[in-house]
Amino acid sequence: MIRIQSVIGCAVLCLGAVLLTVPVSAEEKPFRPVAGQFPPLEKAHAYRGELVFVDHANRRGSLRVEGSGKFYRNDPHPFAMLPYGIVRYHDAPVDLRDVPLGTVLHAHGFLPPNPKISAVPVLPTNNKDKDAGHYRGTGIFPAENHVLLLEDEPSHCRRKGLIWKLMEVEIKGNEGSILARREPQKKNEKKYEPENMTFDAATRIWRGRESIRISDLINEKIWPANGKKDLSDQTVLLGITWKPAPGDGLSGTFTRFHISDIWLDDKSIEHAAYFQTEKHNAFIRSRWMPGRVEEVTYGKFGRATVTATLFGGMDSTLYDDFKKDVGGQINGAENTLKHTAGHYGPGHMASSGKIIRVKKTRGEIPMGSSGIHVHFETDLVIEAIRPGRIVRIRPDSWPKMQIPREEYLFQNSPEARFPTPDIFPKY
Repeated sequence: MIRIQSVIGCAVLCLGAVLLTVPVSAEEKPFRPVAGQFPPLEKAHAYRGELVFVDHANRRGSLRVEGSGKFYRNDPHPFAMLPYGIVRYHDAPVDLRDVPLGTVLHAHGFLPPNPKISAVPVLPTNNKDKDAGHYRGTGIFPAENHVLLLEDEPSHCRRKGLIWKLMEVEIKGNEGSILARREPQKKNEKKYEPENMTFDAATRIWRGRESIRISDLINEKIWPANGKKDLSDQTVLLGITWKPAPGDGLSGTFTRFHISDIWLDDKSIEHAAYFQTEKHNAFIRSRWMPGRVEEVTYGKFGRATVTATLFGGMDSTLYDDFKKDVGGQINGAENTLKHTAGHYGPGHMASSGKIIRVKKTRGEIPMGSSGIHVHFETDLVIEAIRPGRIVRIRPDSWPKMQIPREEYLFQNSPEARFPTPDIFPKY
């Protein structure tokens, strides 16, 4: 049986079997994050959908959100990651660019903190309750399009203590369908509805450090070559995608999801998480650690001590590099985490100095925060480093590298920050 571990450090109650759009009660208003605070995850509107577009440089994209109607008819819905928003893939931290299109993701979003500079269209607060028509139903265009947590299926299950149980497989050749249900690992008396999902020869099976095929399971007599077989509630983790399926839609084929991966044991998902974590570590070291300025104590002639909170959701080895008396650089960043100063890279206009103190918060740490506060002393503080502003910091042990032109700004106008939200349709 797969053992569930919480890797983000946020305890959240189980919401049930398959997560659909979760409506906000009539008495509860949609939540808008407050500047200078990390919003509580429990106040987020939760929904899931297929990733169909990514603008990785601006940390935004579009999801085909699952609602009450036919999934294939739903138009792509724009979303933007909050500056401190966390993306998880294969139970590991990830940059948005590394999540394959077609992946079904769980989103936890809020209203835009500042509608005037939103990177995606600003919608009426009750937009998720509107019927989109054309058999699409409600829930597919939520106004809560600024995301605190975006995670794929195995990351979602590991965080919340959930497991998939395979009930039955039906196969013909190297493709077929699986009847499975998602439920808490800890048993309770609640009954969870099963879901029928497809698979094919491209579905990857992970066993330990080994990648095997559907045909291997057939050859090992674990699955039948044809027909049905009872799988006796075998516990696994699933990677879920969506793709068009044949049929008239009467049996749910227009909404049915597809299995991209099956992890058979703990070692298999931990193996996948290792490689994704190492990839993300290298990415952050080249782009610098993002954070938010909490306080600036000014000295004379441009000197200042900057207190910044590092954002959360990353591997502990990255945070371990921030130590007292270590030299480094700090630079202003935009809400999309783009560096905001420099003609040819982040190090051009960054303020140099050293870390004089590192303090860790005790107790519960909100989603989006690492709970680590870095006190950075510099002799040349720049305009972009002010309380409430987003920054990026690097210790001298990280490489000083040039980054692609699309990942830093030259001018600070909205048009320079990102192509305006007009690139997205406003449903």
